[in-house]
Amino acid sequence: MAAPRESVSLLFKLYCLAVMTLMAAAYTIALRYTRTSDKELYFSTTAVCITEVIKLLLSVGILAKETGSLDRFKASLRENVLRSPKELMKLSVPSLVYAVQNNMAFLALSNLDAAVYQVTYQLKIPCTALCTVLMLNRTLSKLQWISVFMLCGGVTLVQWKPAQATKIVVEQNPLLGFGAIAIAVLCSGFAVLASVGGLYTSVVVKYTDNIMKGFSAAAAIVLSTISSVMLFGLQITLTFALGTLLVCVSIYLYGLPRQDTTSIQQGETASKERVIGV
Repeated sequence: MAAPRESVSLLFKLYCLAVMTLMAAAYTIALRYTRTSDKELYFSTTAVCITEVIKLLLSVGILAKETGSLDRFKASLRENVLRSPKELMKLSVPSLVYAVQNNMAFLALSNLDAAVYQVTYQLKIPCTALCTVLMLNRTLSKLQWISVFMLCGGVTLVQWKPAQATKIVVEQNPLLGFGAIAIAVLCSGFAVLASVGGLYTSVVVKYTDNIMKGFSAAAAIVLSTISSVMLFGLQITLTFALGTLLVCVSIYLYGLPRQDTTSIQQGETASKERVIGV
C-alpha cells in the first residue's frame, strides 16, 4: 500500500508547481540560447559534470540538515556509502544512463528549437509507461493507453512540419536532434531525477498529484513556445499547434487517477448475494 500523501497547504503546492514549471521552461530556453550563440561553444560534458556536482552538494547539504550533528552526519555517510558498495554499484547504472541522457539533451537543443524539443521530449511518458508494463508487470488503464497513443500522434504532427526559428543563424540538423531526443527518451525510462529540477520534481511527487504535475508539464511547453517566439522568432505552423495541443491534453489525461473498481465490484457482489438470498 502506498504511503499516505503528506497534507500541505494549496499555496505550497502552487509554489512547488510554479517553481518546477519555470525551471523546466527556463532550463530548455537557456540551454537552447547558449547552444545557438555565435560565440565559442562550451563543452556539454563540462556542463553535465557541473550539474552533477551541484546535485551532490545539495544532497550533502540536505543530509547534513536532516542529521542535525556532525557525528550523525559522518555515521550516515559511513553506513550508507562506505559500507554499502553493492548499493553504490546499483546506483551507478542509472547515473551512467542519466549522464548519457543529459548529453543528448545538449545535442538535441543544438539542432532543434526549444518548443519542438519540449514537446518531443514528452515521449518519455509512453517510454516510461512501456518500461513499467514490460519490466514491472504493471497495467495501464484504457484512458492511459489512449493518452499514450494521443501523445505519440501529437509528437508526430509536431515533427511532420516542424516550426522554424527565423533568428537562428547557426547550421542545424533536425534529424540529428530528433535522434538525440530518442536516445534521451529511452534513457529517461531508467533515470528520472536531474540536479535542482530533479529535487523539485521529488518535492512535487511528495506533496502533489499526477494531475498537477501534468499541468506543470503542459505549462512548461506553453512557456517554452512563447519564449521561442519572442527570443528565436519561432514561426508556429498549424501542425505544430495541433500536435502541441494533443500532447498537452494527453499529459493531463495520463495523469488522471485510475477509477477504483474494488468497491463497485464488492457492491455488485453484495447485491447479487441479497437477490439470491431472497
